[in-house]
Amino acid sequence: MDQTFEKRKKVIYDFICDDFYVPMKIKEIAMVLQITKEQRKELQEVLDSLVEEGKISLSKRGKYSKGQTKRIMGTFQANIRGFGFVMVEGQEEDIFIPAENVNGAFQGDEVECIITGSPSGRRQEGKIVGIISHQVTKVVGLYEKSKSFGFVRPDNQRFLKDIYIPAGKELHAMTGHKVVVELTSYGGEHMKPEGKIIEILGHVNDPGTDILSIVKDFDIPTEFPEKVLNQAVRVGKEVSEADMAGRMDLRDWQMVTIDGEDAKDLDDAVSVVMDGENYRLGVHIADVTNYVQERSALDWEALKRGTSVYLADRVIPMLPQTLSNGICSLNAGENRLTLSCIMTVTPEGEVVDHQIAETVICVDKRMSYNGVAKVLAGDAEALEADREFVPMILRMKELSDIIRERRAKRGSIDFDFPETKIILDEKGRPVEIKPYDRNDATKIIEDFMLLANETVAEEYFWREIPFLYRTHDVPDEEKIRKLGTFINNFGYNLHVRNEVRPKEIQKLLCKVEGTPEEPLISRLALRSMKQAKYTTENTGHFGLAAKYYTHFTSPIRRYPDLQIHRIIKENLRGRLTGERMEHYRKILTEVASQCSQRERTAEESEREVVKLKKAEYMQAHIGEEYEGVISGVTKWGVYVELPNTIEGLIHVADMRDDHYNFIEETYEMVGEHTGKTWKLGQKVQVRVTDADRLQRTVNFEFV
Repeated sequence: MDQTFEKRKKVIYDFICDDFYVPMKIKEIAMVLQITKEQRKELQEVLDSLVEEGKISLSKRGKYSKGQTKRIMGTFQANIRGFGFVMVEGQEEDIFIPAENVNGAFQGDEVECIITGSPSGRRQEGKIVGIISHQVTKVVGLYEKSKSFGFVRPDNQRFLKDIYIPAGKELHAMTGHKVVVELTSYGGEHMKPEGKIIEILGHVNDPGTDILSIVKDFDIPTEFPEKVLNQAVRVGKEVSEADMAGRMDLRDWQMVTIDGEDAKDLDDAVSVVMDGENYRLGVHIADVTNYVQERSALDWEALKRGTSVYLADRVIPMLPQTLSNGICSLNAGENRLTLSCIMTVTPEGEVVDHQIAETVICVDKRMSYNGVAKVLAGDAEALEADREFVPMILRMKELSDIIRERRAKRGSIDFDFPETKIILDEKGRPVEIKPYDRNDATKIIEDFMLLANETVAEEYFWREIPFLYRTHDVPDEEKIRKLGTFINNFGYNLHVRNEVRPKEIQKLLCKVEGTPEEPLISRLALRSMKQAKYTTENTGHFGLAAKYYTHFTSPIRRYPDLQIHRIIKENLRGRLTGERMEHYRKILTEVASQCSQRERTAEESEREVVKLKKAEYMQAHIGEEYEGVISGVTKWGVYVELPNTIEGLIHVADMRDDHYNFIEETYEMVGEHTGKTWKLGQKVQVRVTDADRLQRTVNFEFV
């Protein structure tokens, strides 16, 4: 068979290589070569094989011609339904891989694929033709013991098969244990992947095991190496006179920290005084680089982590707690080393002068968002408790309003989707889930930090020094065009000439505010945006409508801030020689890429923990009815979000009153017989039918 097949391949290949050959479809090739209809399937196999080898290529119109098919490299993302996508670096759209073309690729594999088609208006379709390397080596899941072997059901639904665990490779795990498996074989079409258990995380019902499983699944390091811990203890000594020498002394300035009640890593303090009619705003940031020297064990570990990760029941810090909650935390009443950005702001909100300096401070009081909000609301008890700080707090609110208004005028977009706040009991069970509201105090801190970040970014852009910026690119033209077409249905329009401006998106959000279609249009506008990232080129921040933006204000929990503090301090001390500039030029691209990557991992893990706790919470509410808003419409069903931020799916199979079709252009489901429509943003009544902790899903049905 193989010899016959190879001979046929040679005949067909020679035919296509002939000088007189013109590109043809399979039907035309069959006619010319007098291949019968019964043999058409065999001809298809021969052509597929030649395409796969890259000897011939298939055009969008289905015609075959000689020449190398372009092989594209990317990362494979599997889907629970069997198909998948190949993500290509620098390419906006992924390549869709139908189930029959996955060819044994495993979630996370680095693969080679070819394009097999490009249906008009849809994403490209492809076929995987080679696996370059397996990126996933460890998988987290639930162990089940059988007589002479065991298997692990992966937590991550993208791993489509259970993992076989041979006898003796189970590390004494018992049924119901959550475990980490090291893969020894990736399996094949008819074979399960195989592995050995290397860590037991605990029983599935033990408090905290569920979240630890997610942490391990994302490969987030939980323990600091001993060398790093020892170094943190050594460098974390109290501030001495020698440490303060040569610094600007701001210890007699009235200043406070304002954070959440449970925050322990306080990395920013603020001060506001009047300077004539202008405001003098001080944003004082912990000088973490004083303790984390470049290329030290602490520095390598911080870069590896990239960011602190905030989960429902724990914080996984970027730096050991000796530093993050100790000497680097701006605790009230203690001398602390800081890097300050002191800005003179006019009554119109313009920064007319600023100074960035190495400073020493002593915070007067640790305040909370809720406490400050009470002062602003005129709560008698709060006004009495914070009597000496009330004038400054009122000035802060005044200045914050001015800054916010100026930002809004230039077109800054404020997507006000509520974050989720999860309250757990002592056993880690969710007892309440609600939206986390931004109050006036959170907005004050947000406005001050944004202004400091912009001020620092602008100065260092004009200094032409190697630097890290926080950039947010202009949205994809095609996505904005689709949004524009869609909102026309509601009588709105977007003015897009050569490129979309933030002001246009902001105007649209203002117009829809308070209307029934507000949730729908806000969501679609958000989905049309790109992801913010760290870069060495300053290309501006679209969402903030800012020409210059960086991350300067959180060096305890974000590595980019730590990195630019180092550059700023070397510049302030006159040590930024040509050699040092070259050093930073070399390392910053890699630092930007690593930090963007780690930020995405942290966000994904935070999202998964929230989904898990929401599912666990809803297990106690099955059968209950709620009002919600349709937050997503797909061909497999309708997503509904409740006021407490919990989202659930009504599967198309559970919409039993009609046969519904998904209309992609208008984001709606339409009943074939009744003409009934379900569309994004619509208010609906739903009943909870199911909640699955392991799959982290919630299911509803329409009432």
